Amino acid sequence: MEGIQLIKNMPFSEAVQMAGLVEYQDGQVISRTITQRDDLSITLFAFDKGEAISSHSSPGDALAYVMDGTAEITIGEKKISAKKGETVVMPANIPHGLEATEAFKMLLIVVKPQF
Repeated sequence: MEGIQLIKNMPFSEAVQMAGLVEYQDGQVISRTITQRDDLSITLFAFDKGEAISSHSSPGDALAYVMDGTAEITIGEKKISAKKGETVVMPANIPHGLEATEAFKMLLIVVKPQF
């Protein structure tokens, strides 16, 4: 496996402030893919206030770690206000979505079953 880069779009062998790897932009959602495989994806997001991801479902569990700001995360019929330093797990196959109630950054990890 030598020479295969599994993690991308971030520096190696140094300490990095994750939240600084994505920047806010007016009226936009900015993303930066860290890794993307059939069974795992890790992505950084920066949402301007009011930006959203509409309700959808995924075959994998999704872990959202809030790095900055606040978002309202909806899982099924349940609404959760998540702020900096908090983590929310969205279970597989349950509709979920989110809206930035203020400018908001998150690290999203989606783990899917391997078949």
